[in-house]
Amino acid sequence: MTVPPAGPRPRPRAALAMSPDAASAVLGPESLSALSDLCDLAPLPALDDLTTPRARAVLAGVDLLVTGWGCPPLDADVLRAAPRLRAVVHTAGSVRGHVTDACWERGIEVSSAAAANAVPVAEYTLAMILLTGKRVLETARDHRASRTAPDWLRTPRTVGNHHRTVGILSASLIGRRVIELLRPHDFEVLLHDPYVDAGEAAELGVELVGRAELFRRGDTVSVHTPLLPGTRHLVGRDLIDSMRPDAVLINTARGAIVDQDALTDAVLAGRIRAVLDVTDPEPLPPDHPLWRCDNVLLTPHLAGSQGNEWRRLAGLALSEIARWTSGEGFRHPVRRERLAFLA
Repeated sequence: MTVPPAGPRPRPRAALAMSPDAASAVLGPESLSALSDLCDLAPLPALDDLTTPRARAVLAGVDLLVTGWGCPPLDADVLRAAPRLRAVVHTAGSVRGHVTDACWERGIEVSSAAAANAVPVAEYTLAMILLTGKRVLETARDHRASRTAPDWLRTPRTVGNHHRTVGILSASLIGRRVIELLRPHDFEVLLHDPYVDAGEAAELGVELVGRAELFRRGDTVSVHTPLLPGTRHLVGRDLIDSMRPDAVLINTARGAIVDQDALTDAVLAGRIRAVLDVTDPEPLPPDHPLWRCDNVLLTPHLAGSQGNEWRRLAGLALSEIARWTSGEGFRHPVRRERLAFLA
């Protein structure tokens, strides 16, 4: 593990490595001005191809890369062209797409705005837990169709959020944030995470259970597991078929974590409901039956940071750069040894 040197660093040379659209979305004029106050920033546009003569000229003198969506892999060839590169600050979540083994072998320090991106995902999840518990989306649809007032005193006792059981699959950054947001509500919260012990579960205020029990007991099960080789189709047919009638499966993680064929069968049969911000593939083919299923809410991967929420990503990245340039080290470092547990 690289230990940052004590004391402030000489003023570093920095460059943006991401798609131009990502750069203009996440780093507005104020953010670019703040970045320029901290570093000698290479002129725009951002680098989205690290093999061009311009990119190679910039990389030759760069100490810090500020990366984002659309950053090419920082492989050994790129690093040879960037002999001074010491740090990467990512303005989004996962660094798996661009931080390669060559970066870790060189001892490059890495930081990510994953903690900032977790906030809107958790907020979206909380909103969907509350809305689906109250059956707001279905009731609104039926109300629009009938244009009459329902007899609310005949509402089934299965509707509502009082002491509803919510299962959280994985105490990831987002999963933990969801648990935090659930605390003020009258929910029973279950957690399955093989890396969390009973003491930590008690600190989180959740009941630690096995994966099968989580799906069997949950009125709502929310998936927050990173997509890794061992988690593909982690939520399989057996788990889906074990869910309570009218239970809700929420997936804001990655579509491939869930066996989509099994889920499609369950929702088309009317046994459970689903809120899917991610699918496999994204988007689904136009003729996929999930598009026509009233038991499913499909959203286009919008739970993560969008619009004014990008400012949160930029703010965290700038804070990390300020710490790094002053010699403090990153508050949100990405460690190579933790990659097996991260998205």
